Amino acid sequence: MAKFINRDISWLSFNYRVLQEAMDPSVPLFEKLKFLAIYSSNLDEFFRIRVANHRNLARTDKSTLKNLDYSPEIVLHQILSIANQQQKEFSNIFQSTILPELKKNNIQMISWRNLNKEQIEYVDTYFNEYLLPFVQPVVLVGKKIKPFLNNGALYLALDMQSKDHVKPASEYAIVKIPSDHLSRFLDLPSKDPNIKQLMMLDDAVRHSVRLIFPGYNINDSYSIKLTRDAELYIDDEYTGDLIAKIKKSLNKRSIGVTSRLVYDRMMPKHFLQYLMNVFEIDELDLLPEGRYHNNSDFFKFPAYNLSHLKDTNLPQIKIEELEEAESIFEKIRERDHLIHVPYHSYESVIKFFESAAADPDVTHIKIIQYRVAKVSRIMTAIKEAVKSGKQVSTFIEVKARFDEEANLRWGEELEQAGVHVYYSMPGFKVHSKLALVRRLENGKPNLYAYLGTGNFHEDTAKVYADFGIFTAVKKITSEVARVFNFLETKQRPTQNFEFVSVGLFNLKEKFIALIKRETENAKKGKKARMILKMNSIQDEEMINLLYAASKAGVKIKLIVRGICSLIAGQKGLSENIEAISIVDRFLEHSRVFIFHNNGNQEVYLSSADWMVRNLHFRVETLFPVLDPELAKTISTCMNIQLNDNVKARILDAKLSNKYKKNTDDISVRSQIETYFYMKRREESKQSMDIITEKTS
Repeated sequence: MAKFINRDISWLSFNYRVLQEAMDPSVPLFEKLKFLAIYSSNLDEFFRIRVANHRNLARTDKSTLKNLDYSPEIVLHQILSIANQQQKEFSNIFQSTILPELKKNNIQMISWRNLNKEQIEYVDTYFNEYLLPFVQPVVLVGKKIKPFLNNGALYLALDMQSKDHVKPASEYAIVKIPSDHLSRFLDLPSKDPNIKQLMMLDDAVRHSVRLIFPGYNINDSYSIKLTRDAELYIDDEYTGDLIAKIKKSLNKRSIGVTSRLVYDRMMPKHFLQYLMNVFEIDELDLLPEGRYHNNSDFFKFPAYNLSHLKDTNLPQIKIEELEEAESIFEKIRERDHLIHVPYHSYESVIKFFESAAADPDVTHIKIIQYRVAKVSRIMTAIKEAVKSGKQVSTFIEVKARFDEEANLRWGEELEQAGVHVYYSMPGFKVHSKLALVRRLENGKPNLYAYLGTGNFHEDTAKVYADFGIFTAVKKITSEVARVFNFLETKQRPTQNFEFVSVGLFNLKEKFIALIKRETENAKKGKKARMILKMNSIQDEEMINLLYAASKAGVKIKLIVRGICSLIAGQKGLSENIEAISIVDRFLEHSRVFIFHNNGNQEVYLSSADWMVRNLHFRVETLFPVLDPELAKTISTCMNIQLNDNVKARILDAKLSNKYKKNTDDISVRSQIETYFYMKRREESKQSMDIITEKTS
């Protein structure tokens, strides 16, 4: 009996749940396009990182892989088979669902073969004026001419025949589709002003490419795309300048070895084989798709002011008590406060930093930066704080994948502003979501902390579902200060962490202790339950502990958005474990851990998933929600999710992704229910404040 699902096979199952959203009849048309874009973007990154790794292992001398507990070749073939099947579904969704729905809404995608005379003239003019400088035509001559294909760029592979009848055989060429310079969607002149007509940039090139090969007949054209290995492979992080190594590796990322050649599945085998020879790739590097690639470009599909084709707007809920407070620190000192984005406005977090920057009594500001918005009021506040004479420090994790360059730029900018910048540490990443403010009050220093499950990122706070806690409780803030001291001095704390559990010190041990406590309670006949919500669970030791708890009688409910290597509901192994995944308009990003504790329930929030990397190679934090009201609010949110019968999928051994259904008369779409629950909660708080003011 299998005990674990391969993490990458499970990940593909997660990405299929994203694809399911594009099939859901209840999802508005433009949101379906968005989910196609998300699916495509996810898959690109997956191939650049995970598949590239498997491919490298498959080509490695087997004698060096003795400790590997799986066959890279088998997993790679499974991945390619699943991805291929999903790509067929992707194409079917686009052809059978998206295009007809666009047409119903007076948006027509025009094929290059169906242009009218006016449109032909328009496209040819556009080609000559805008496309021609970028198409980079190259006639292929076997291995003698091997053009370099940019990572992720789109190309057309042309099958041509010379008009000179002396050379009747096919010849081949490559031209670039410059979607990195021009819009992927080209608006066409339309005879009916009520109908929008557009074509893919790919088809504009297909139509007009004859203009740069006047001596040839173009038999056919097929789109291709090559992706390159994006792993940085920093061999020895313990010596030398880590920042310099990362910068050097980033320069190489765009020219890394091939990790995938995506091609139009209609391409003839002899043409594909020719390209494989030219670019020196083999079967393991191939992935057939439909006629169009780089479908992440659907993020930029023109909206034409058709708001009814998007999700209904949910205005973010103001936390008036904090956002309109004369002193946010006074409010935090009174009691802890909870923020749940994107339902709540992120303004309270921004105000925390802007108030700290302007407050003359604040002496220190500290923050961990993992991913940050391109335009960030938080970073602006930090720079302003330096001008006010405050001591400001930020820890920047420059190994945050695909945000390395952005974080390096932010580091340089902050250093120039006078911020004390601390960078990545050898051998591990810093993934905690912490901030700390030191403020003098009546001559004594007090600490204020923000602990969250998500990054300090104003943009993702609009679409990522995360929790955060503002607190001035000393036993928490003092330990947060200890985390920052470790990051800044690289010296291990002399005191143990008691309330805030920290990766590399006691995080995994704390999780283990909490699970074992529930297990022991179950063995003693006591009621034992756990609700565990995270992005991914893959660490086998943790999974085995959950299996043992299940066998002891602990009722375990899992909410896992992404990778789930645990097999739920399997007889003799995990009968007491139920697992669901929720994929909806917001990305479920929070990590919540609730333990029954024999009736004395404990609620924790964390930055950590249960992946090997999180529990062993990252500085993560787990912190208790001490305020009973806030703990109850979080528990209510988790119960709403567990009752979801609209967007919840069942996670099982078959990776079936069946929607969870029940006999309830009322549909429960947890993200919508959560929004209105948080709205009622804030309105209730405001009403209580008004009553308090009137009676005081």
